[in-house]
Amino acid sequence: MKKFNIILIVVVAVFVCGLGLRGKVSGEKFNSEKWKNANLNLEENMTMRWDMMNSLRNNYTLIGMSKSEIINLLGKPDDNFSTEKDFRYYLGYSKTGINTGSLTVKFENGIVTGIDVWQG
Repeated sequence: MKKFNIILIVVVAVFVCGLGLRGKVSGEKFNSEKWKNANLNLEENMTMRWDMMNSLRNNYTLIGMSKSEIINLLGKPDDNFSTEKDFRYYLGYSKTGINTGSLTVKFENGIVTGIDVWQG
């Protein structure tokens, strides 16, 4: 009976954790062409870039890349909010209410020195 209680507690804990993480962790694999060509105004694409962020951060070492390598990987940055030292990419909706966000790639001497993901 004691073994059954432990198993039941573990199953319930896994179920509760699964519900808590639902929609927060995406398994969408980063795809450069999909990222660059995404029409984030279409309902089926509204969260695509957010969904790819974990894969992008985990599978690509952006720090140390050149501007041309970043443009090759992510496309041209958003003109309205980018500067010579910061490339900004709109990420669309973040699946947490109506929040949207952006990825900022920071450069010094044409080389990536940092990245920031903003949500709000």
